[in-house]
Amino acid sequence: MIIVCPSCSAKNRVPKDAISEQPACGQCHQGLIRLEPIELNEQNFSQFIQNSDLPILIDLWAEWCGPCKIMAPHFAECAKQNPTVIFAKIDTEANPRLSQAFNIRSIPTIVLMNKTTEVARTSGVMRANQMQQWLDQQLNTHNWS
Repeated sequence: MIIVCPSCSAKNRVPKDAISEQPACGQCHQGLIRLEPIELNEQNFSQFIQNSDLPILIDLWAEWCGPCKIMAPHFAECAKQNPTVIFAKIDTEANPRLSQAFNIRSIPTIVLMNKTTEVARTSGVMRANQMQQWLDQQLNTHNWS
């Protein structure tokens, strides 16, 4: 499977059973699997979305949004528990084209992507256990388990 490096955006081929072994990027040697959210923006979004074989859970948020700030630590906590899902954050204010492309009407909104296909979304604050239940349900429904 292909995993895009969150540090240098290089594409890396990694055997599916090696994901749990903390693989490193062949180009920059940084870890490919981060157990924390990565920042996506208008410059690196396409590279990640088009090339990653792992599901990507995106938190669309804004600095001024109180509920977004409440949910951020829960999103980060959930990321620590899911090494086979890329957790990403997109600041809707700093990336208006992405906000428009996702047709964002309220934040926080989380979107689960399979490459360029949106497979699920939900809006509103979620605690880590609620987010994990929602994510598990989506991964099972879409045969990613």
